Amino acid sequence: MMRTFIYQYLILFLVITLWSCNTKNNIKEQQSNEKSEIVIEVIKPVVISTWNHGVPANEEAWKILSVGGKALDAVEQGVRTAEANPEIQTVGLGGFPDREGNVTLDACIMDYNSNCGAVSFLQHIKHPISVARKVMEETPHIMLTGDGALQFALEQGFEKEELLTPESKKAYEEWLQKTNYKPIINIENHDTISMLALDEDGNLSGACTTSGAAWKMHGRVGDSPIIGAGLFLDNEVGAAAATGLGEAVIRTAGSAMVVELMRQGKSPYDACKEVVERIYKVHKNHADLEYLQVGFIALNKNGEYGSYCLRPGFNFAIKNATVNNELRDAEFKMK
Repeated sequence: MMRTFIYQYLILFLVITLWSCNTKNNIKEQQSNEKSEIVIEVIKPVVISTWNHGVPANEEAWKILSVGGKALDAVEQGVRTAEANPEIQTVGLGGFPDREGNVTLDACIMDYNSNCGAVSFLQHIKHPISVARKVMEETPHIMLTGDGALQFALEQGFEKEELLTPESKKAYEEWLQKTNYKPIINIENHDTISMLALDEDGNLSGACTTSGAAWKMHGRVGDSPIIGAGLFLDNEVGAAAATGLGEAVIRTAGSAMVVELMRQGKSPYDACKEVVERIYKVHKNHADLEYLQVGFIALNKNGEYGSYCLRPGFNFAIKNATVNNELRDAEFKMK
């Protein structure tokens, strides 16, 4: 009798144990399934660009994005608005010249397949961003520069024209009266336009174009046409672009680092902030800190965006289905 009772007890214990384990496994499996069903809302399309002239640039880009167009077409057409506006004296037509009186332009463009094109030290062509796209699509190269870039542009049907407007020429002549030719760059001159877009297909593209720092040395090229510095994207992660003193951005591979930080899980804002912190650390004992300004914009695959800069004064424009092309001041490090 006692032996029978013991056997029955052991069998009951074994059944309860097995039931308990199976229940725990079912709960874990259910929790796992619940986690796998969590959906992150992707906001698209979206476009973000730098400075006040980003507002009209975004409007032009939105004409393409809002009807299901490609991000690549949107960013090209968007930044062309600044290139063609002579009142924006830091991009394209009417840009401030170098210290020899020449308007020289830099630009780059990149699509979701990591195809990219760029031009640097380009003269006499109003829309360097479109020449950069032609470099990407029509040549085996990524960057053309100087006379070679001009020759290519003319072969592609671009019109050669005078880019130095009377207003910019006057400003240059006034600068000649007081300059000592030291390479001092005023922070107000860093008005490169950079634009990032995410389209309805979930693909990213970016563009960056500028006439560079006013009164720069002839032949100087900044970060704007350099993939990884002025602009970078990875369609699995996000995109980033820079504005400000190009030398500082080049030293830190700024835009590429912002994207890599987003790959590690940082938000667009936090990624921009960390790279600005790195730039400050590199330059805090340099003489150029007194006139240094750098800012970044970033956009990830979910349509989340962010920005951060070194000094106050940098702003960006953002447009998506819920934000109607607002111009916002970026947060900054140096109070």
